[in-house]
Amino acid sequence: MSPGADDTNEYLERFREYLTWLARSQLGRKFSAKLDPSDLVQETLLNAYQKSTQFRGSTEQERAAWLREIFANNLADVFRDFNRQKRDVTRERSSDRLAASLEELPAPRDNEAEETSQMLGLARALSELPELQYTAIDLHYLQGLSLAQTADALHRTEASIAGLVRRGLARLRELLMAPCD
Repeated sequence: MSPGADDTNEYLERFREYLTWLARSQLGRKFSAKLDPSDLVQETLLNAYQKSTQFRGSTEQERAAWLREIFANNLADVFRDFNRQKRDVTRERSSDRLAASLEELPAPRDNEAEETSQMLGLARALSELPELQYTAIDLHYLQGLSLAQTADALHRTEASIAGLVRRGLARLRELLMAPCD
C-alpha cells in the first residue's frame, strides 16, 4: 500500500464514529437486532476507500456528505437483500420508511465546517459511552421516545432510564469539553 493509501485510510477512519452513530440511528432497535451497524459502517468505509479517487470535494463537510451517500446506498442494498430473504409486508413498509428517512437527513452545508466538526465530535463522544447509556440517550433524545417508552424498550424502570440518561449526558459534557488530542 502506498503512503497516499495509508493517508486516505487514516482520514476515512475519522468518520467511523459518525457513520456508526448514523447507522444505529437509522437501523433503530428493530433492525439492529438483525443487521449489525458495524458491518454497514465497515462496508461504507471500504467502498469509500475503493472509490477514493472519485471523490472530488476538498472539505470535511463534502467528505461527510459523500460518505453519507455511500452509506445510504449500502443501507438500501441491505434492506433490499433483507426483504428478498423473506417477504414481509410490515417489514417492507418499515424499511421503506427507514430508507425514506435517510433522504430527509440534512446534508452538511458548505459554510458549516464547525457544525460538521461538532457532529463528528459528538459521534466520537457517544461512542465512548457505556452501551446502555448510549442506547438510552439515543432512544430518548435522538429517536424522540419518552422516558416511559425508552424504559419499556429497554425493559427497565423509568427511574433507571432517567439515571442512565442523566449519567450519560454528564459524561457527554465531560467528553465534549475535554481538549482534543
